[in-house]
Amino acid sequence: MARWRAAAAAAAVVVMAVAVAVAKECTNIPTQLSSHTVRARLQSSAAEWRWREEYFHGDHLNPTDEAAWMDLMPLASAAAASSEFDWAMLYRSLKGAAVAGDEGGGGGGGWFGFLEEVSLHDVRLDMDGGGDGVYGRAQQTNLEYLLLLEVDRLVWSFRAQAGLPAPGKPYGGWEGPDVELRGHFVGHYLSAAAKMWASTHNATLAGKMAAVVDALHDCQAAAGTGYLSAFPAEFFDRFEAIRPVWAPYYTIHKARNATQSICISTMAMYLICSCKCLNEDPLCLSSSSASRVQIMQGLLDQHTVAGNGKALGMVVAMADYFAGRVRSVIQRYTIERHWTSLNEETGGMNDVLYQLYTITKDQRHLVLAHLFDKPCFLGLLAVQADSLSGFHANTHIPVVVGGQMRYEVTGDPLYKEIATFFMDIVNSSHSYATGGTSVSEFWSNPKHLAEALTTETEESCTTYNMLKVSRHLFRWTKEIAYADYYERALINGVLSIQRGRDPGVMIYMLPQGPGRSKAVSYHGWGTQYNSFWCCYGTGIESFSKLGDTIYFEQKGDKPGLYIIQYIPSTFNWRTAGLTVTQQVKPLSSSDQYLQVSLSISAATTNGQYATLNVRIPSWTSMNGAKATLNDKDLQLASPGTFLTTSKQWDSGDHLLLQFPINLGTEAIKDDRPQVASLNAILFGPFLLAGLTTGDWDAKTGAAAAAASDWITPVPASYNSQLVTLTQESGGKTMLLSTVNDTSLAMLERPEGAGGTDAAVRATFRVVPPGSSAELRQRGGAGAGEGAARLTVAAATIEPFGLPESAVSNGLAVVRAGNSSSTLFNVVPGLDGKPGSVSLELGSKPGCFLVAGAGAKVHVGCRTRGGGAAAGGGGFEQAASFAQAEPLRRYHAISFLASGVRRSFLLEPLFTLRDEFYTIYFNLAA
Repeated sequence: MARWRAAAAAAAVVVMAVAVAVAKECTNIPTQLSSHTVRARLQSSAAEWRWREEYFHGDHLNPTDEAAWMDLMPLASAAAASSEFDWAMLYRSLKGAAVAGDEGGGGGGGWFGFLEEVSLHDVRLDMDGGGDGVYGRAQQTNLEYLLLLEVDRLVWSFRAQAGLPAPGKPYGGWEGPDVELRGHFVGHYLSAAAKMWASTHNATLAGKMAAVVDALHDCQAAAGTGYLSAFPAEFFDRFEAIRPVWAPYYTIHKARNATQSICISTMAMYLICSCKCLNEDPLCLSSSSASRVQIMQGLLDQHTVAGNGKALGMVVAMADYFAGRVRSVIQRYTIERHWTSLNEETGGMNDVLYQLYTITKDQRHLVLAHLFDKPCFLGLLAVQADSLSGFHANTHIPVVVGGQMRYEVTGDPLYKEIATFFMDIVNSSHSYATGGTSVSEFWSNPKHLAEALTTETEESCTTYNMLKVSRHLFRWTKEIAYADYYERALINGVLSIQRGRDPGVMIYMLPQGPGRSKAVSYHGWGTQYNSFWCCYGTGIESFSKLGDTIYFEQKGDKPGLYIIQYIPSTFNWRTAGLTVTQQVKPLSSSDQYLQVSLSISAATTNGQYATLNVRIPSWTSMNGAKATLNDKDLQLASPGTFLTTSKQWDSGDHLLLQFPINLGTEAIKDDRPQVASLNAILFGPFLLAGLTTGDWDAKTGAAAAAASDWITPVPASYNSQLVTLTQESGGKTMLLSTVNDTSLAMLERPEGAGGTDAAVRATFRVVPPGSSAELRQRGGAGAGEGAARLTVAAATIEPFGLPESAVSNGLAVVRAGNSSSTLFNVVPGLDGKPGSVSLELGSKPGCFLVAGAGAKVHVGCRTRGGGAAAGGGGFEQAASFAQAEPLRRYHAISFLASGVRRSFLLEPLFTLRDEFYTIYFNLAA
């Protein structure tokens, strides 16, 4: 390791020196032009704006055949002799230090013992609701969306560009025919469909994705040059001329990176910069390659995952076409011009070319991959400088992923060091408790994240790509920290972007600020056919490959299996002739153990000798942890290690695991004393969000109080005490609801009430006197689901989103207490209708909660004769409510947290839809 580190340090200096030698500067200012959001806004304006964006995956080259590199030499240079020398030296310098014995780039897995990916064809998620069923439901919801998408609409712009008949009509949003990024989603679709088909073998999806490939094949054949895109080749002309255009290379790959433009620092400068760019100002960059990378990756996945016979030839033809364009730029200008173009988003171009090389073994593909490396960015990481501030995050994460692929292909240790350092600094200085990163698509100042808590934190695409980084690192090192990171980011950063069971409804940004909602931000929730943001592309991929990081293999005479995620699933372990079935007991806040069952079945009578390595998460503890094999206790290692069991496995073998899940807090990554009190609350890997419109002051009691001292589980019985109270008025269903957390009103029932803020406000818990404290003390014994029937004689009415508060007799929401001011007598059937109830003030007999005209709620009193002292002749009807099923229920993982002015209901972030929530709480209060 010491030798590797020394080599890496020396190579890092070389990379930096080369970057300086070619006068390559990285754009490292917070230019909003790098943002996809800003580009979409500008393109929809009246300004005649054209931009550039590339979607390469940043990798580096290490070819064994220098002739392949020299074939791209700028022969037209005025100083051919010295140019040839410089070109060769540049290649040799950037080639870096190769590992002895692996000069030929023999594929890292064989040389370094990397864990191997298992095929998605061999992993099946439990679709019957194992655990809480969240992964199976998320996959199924995504499958439903992929099946909704129509082939003709997806490929419409490709056909139109190729001059072929284009039936139907194109999709809207970022796939609209007038949007320069059009076509990018199709690349993501090809990747997502391939992985979803591997995960489900859905025949209808197989037909759709094959039809898309066929249509694209026809478009490429019509072009006759290998070119394949939804936009004209002129976009790449602009890219190469350093003129603005929106991310053509991004579309060709399928990840994304964004423009880094030195000349832009404020919104007012955008139009000025566009004029400069049209005059080929070298400081303004165009973006033409990102689109192409997406298509190439999608087609490559269709070949490698789905087995499509046409797809590989199409990728090779595209690679040859773009290699010719890059060669032409270098010959007509210099390598400096090409380095300058890398300041634009290049996405996963290097990554896909390295993957292509592993199939074709064509040295030209290695050369082309290296040319999209962006050494000025990776060089800073190589010398372990945290210079991320101001960089567009998802432009550069794929560059690191590409560097990881370089390491796997060539064995160059520098790129292992780069990826390791990058992961360390992102996690220590730039990430939120979700595992995500970025604010408004950029990295902000390190360890100053308190000022970045907004609706535009974090971008979903960045989580998708950071999971790739951690996945590579785990395969190389088997370090639990990377598996723990993957778990947290997958649960909180990926599952959170889908709106429940609504197919094709996802978000761009996952808000982190106090009192924010996924539905209320610049983008909000997307739509099925008119969004197609970059985060829609990565989103459909994420939900298509939920099974790809549960199991990893270590092949050999005695095969090994690493189980690193606890997701209900079945794995066909072909190497060992075994089937592993993983079941997870549903979690609850009252029973705080993760309980996992691993059942083994063997293909033959005599089972295979093999080793199972099961992750013991870092978030657990040994107090209560347990593991048994066939009912015999196993000795557990400490958290953050593996439980390793080697034996000859036979059908009927059964491994049971029990890991305690504890509550804890995590400080925001901010080193300023004035914000040191901001903390997120976690239940094991689950980030808990508090339902609130902005209050974030917790009340922990003692300064060193444990989380369990001020956070308590919500008893399961509470769900049986929930109710929604309704009245019919003017043909509309009106709901008794809280307003501004302080008062009551009658509000119209919303469309699709589940998961809305309106559902929270229209749900109440009926609490018999003295029962709340008693139930919490007992830990929640009692019934589960079902609507509360107000059969008790008296009760306190607690708003669902305001735990430990109550509606007072003055119809205000106040802190709960046992006084008569918050007690209501429950009177059945004032209006004579079965099941209706009325709420009589405990402090004022004969007076009731009455719904008035419009949204008003007031107190109305009866006279001794039975009439109304106020409210008119319809008093009985106005004071009577129908009892409906509650619009909202407590999630099984729910807690109550004490606050200064109010208490908070805590639920897992991924379960929330439109509700307003807070992630970070001020514990100083």
